[in-house]
Amino acid sequence: MKSKTDSIIILMADDDEDDRMMANEALAEVQLVNKMNFVEDGEELLDYLYRRGKYIDPADSPRPGLILLDLNMPRKDGREALKEIKANHDLSHIPVVILTTSKAEEDIYRSYDLGVNSYITKPVSFEGLVEVMKSLTGYWFNIVRLPVQGNK
Repeated sequence: MKSKTDSIIILMADDDEDDRMMANEALAEVQLVNKMNFVEDGEELLDYLYRRGKYIDPADSPRPGLILLDLNMPRKDGREALKEIKANHDLSHIPVVILTTSKAEEDIYRSYDLGVNSYITKPVSFEGLVEVMKSLTGYWFNIVRLPVQGNK
């Protein structure tokens, strides 16, 4: 039986192809059935969310229920994208989790000031990433109640 949380789309914004692949594999390892979409930087993330360019068709850009966001990306970094997402009435309710290599206190404080829901430093091993994804998905899909997403 499919639950309401099975239909929640995860959108990951990360410029590192290996990190995107490992996150996808880690989610498969924890047997998460949710669909995960990927974008490569903050500019593409906002194109996806605003349905611009190649994401104009809602079928290609279903509204995510959770965004995993790297901070250090080209074109538009995660901080800029986070600021824009949280300032937009139609997007601000989407939970954003920073998933980055940065351990800098300044990045942590600034991210929370901008409205991030959680800040996670990427583990260095695949096993560590699996554990993070297990905790992350357990929290966001089994404990927390997320808003029901339509194709706004």
